[in-house]
Amino acid sequence: MYREHKLVASEPMGRNMHLWQYGHFGPPLLVFPSAAGMAHEWEAHGMVEALQDWLDQGKLKLYCIESNVAEAWTRKESDPNWRIQRHQTYERFLIDELVPFIRKDCDTPDIAIGVTGTSLGAFYSMNACLKYPEAFRYALCLSGRYDIRWMTDGFYNHDVYLSNPLDYVRNLNGDHLESIRRNVHAVLVCGQGRWEDGNIEDTQAMAHALGQQGISHELDLWGHDVDHQWDWWKKQARYHLERRFVG
Repeated sequence: MYREHKLVASEPMGRNMHLWQYGHFGPPLLVFPSAAGMAHEWEAHGMVEALQDWLDQGKLKLYCIESNVAEAWTRKESDPNWRIQRHQTYERFLIDELVPFIRKDCDTPDIAIGVTGTSLGAFYSMNACLKYPEAFRYALCLSGRYDIRWMTDGFYNHDVYLSNPLDYVRNLNGDHLESIRRNVHAVLVCGQGRWEDGNIEDTQAMAHALGQQGISHELDLWGHDVDHQWDWWKKQARYHLERRFVG
């Protein structure tokens, strides 16, 4: 299996961003980490190994990028205005620098990119495809929260609204909404076992909001024995990627 660590230079972030790449050919899937924020998270928790046969066979390429989740969401002692601005800066990095990097690596200037993530990574994935549907056309969101106000401790302004999928999706309209309807398919998955409180409710609410806007999506709730854990996310990723994404 092709495996390489790379550094992606980012002007808005002010530093090089860590990226782990796996696989030599196939549709590109961008992986956002959970609250840990680390680019190597999927490899460390066995997710890459769970998909290795597809990576070996040229059916899938993984791009596992780090996030700035500590700056934007989990370091709550920082000024909330600064925190949300850092999230917006990360989004500029994604669309202005990382998307061109992936497309150049794939030698296809307009290739559609899938996004996925577990927990907080699912929130990043949903945001990416709703904001940039020409670039990110498939989202596999595992055990996510989609009302980010649970991370802002009551702070709320227009910038938070613009980064909060459960808020802004209801007001989408015009050409941007039509682009989402034309390009995006979102899969929202969540177990109903331990440590999924809040995730179940947000997953159902997000699916309902997408349906109200006519956006292609699938809601898949797994059983009450299915916990907020990596062993289950491996199974969910295998199941859903095989159905719709793997080449």
